[in-house]
Amino acid sequence: MSNSSSLNEFLLQAFADTRELQLLHFSLFLGIYLAALLGNGLIVTAVACDHHLHTPMYFFLLNLSILDLGSISVTVPKSMANSLRDTRAISYLGCAAQVFLVGILFAAEYSLLTVMAYDRYIAICRPLHYGILMDSRACVKMAAAAWASGFLNALLHTANTFSIPLCQGNTVDQFFCEIPQILKLSCSDSYLREVGLLVVSVFLIFGCFVFVVLSYVQIFTAVLRIPSEQGRHKAFSMCLPHLAVVSLFISTVMIAYLKPPSLSSPALDLVVAVLYAVVPPALNPLIYSMRNKELKDALGKVLSWPFFSSGNIAIALHK
Repeated sequence: MSNSSSLNEFLLQAFADTRELQLLHFSLFLGIYLAALLGNGLIVTAVACDHHLHTPMYFFLLNLSILDLGSISVTVPKSMANSLRDTRAISYLGCAAQVFLVGILFAAEYSLLTVMAYDRYIAICRPLHYGILMDSRACVKMAAAAWASGFLNALLHTANTFSIPLCQGNTVDQFFCEIPQILKLSCSDSYLREVGLLVVSVFLIFGCFVFVVLSYVQIFTAVLRIPSEQGRHKAFSMCLPHLAVVSLFISTVMIAYLKPPSLSSPALDLVVAVLYAVVPPALNPLIYSMRNKELKDALGKVLSWPFFSSGNIAIALHK
């Protein structure tokens, strides 16, 4: 029997036992991670450097890309390193740091997606008031509120989770430290406090989800009333990427946390965790740039910078 005060490390779930499959897992995660870094990094650079993109929609997109960079960097590199080193260990403090950072980034991302739905609603349903309601000060306050909500969420859940006595071993059935899996190691009814907090969080998430759905019902109603086909196309190109990202994020999280216990298994839990923690940060840049001409043009300018030419890269490497 062990308790949380005597735990020095946790053992994370491994994707594979054989060396060949461990290296395959490392290679796949490395490819996804580099794609996420490149895609989100290009969006951050394009939005920051192109003055045409200094608008509320792209300001929130920049924040979303930063959150995606953070969320995938908290979970994937450690899993890759463990596969490469043929180990499953993560220190107690490292696990607590993962729980805290994942809590910040995922809660802030969900809050930001809700704010982005509000931004699209004002832009399409109340365009005459857009400049007043979505001025630079209001946008900064909304983004700051999203980050602050993530910080408070993470602080509350992390402090509560790691104050619970743990005596069911130190094996976490996930490739990163996830609160529901850590709660399975508890040895008293005190874990019910954290379960209660998770239930409250689920209700808050559901409230945001209802807000997003109602916003898009009104948005699509307004878009279908636009007489010109070009106007409808432009409106859809602004809204559909965000709706796709919201749907991907919410559906995978709901599958992860609301699936019946009878359907739970280590293999299924790993797959679902990859779907909500690894796939969205890599796909979001592609989703946002696919139908957005302004963003594609800005990304084209970034990629045409002299620094990115093969000759200059070769010179830089030679130096």
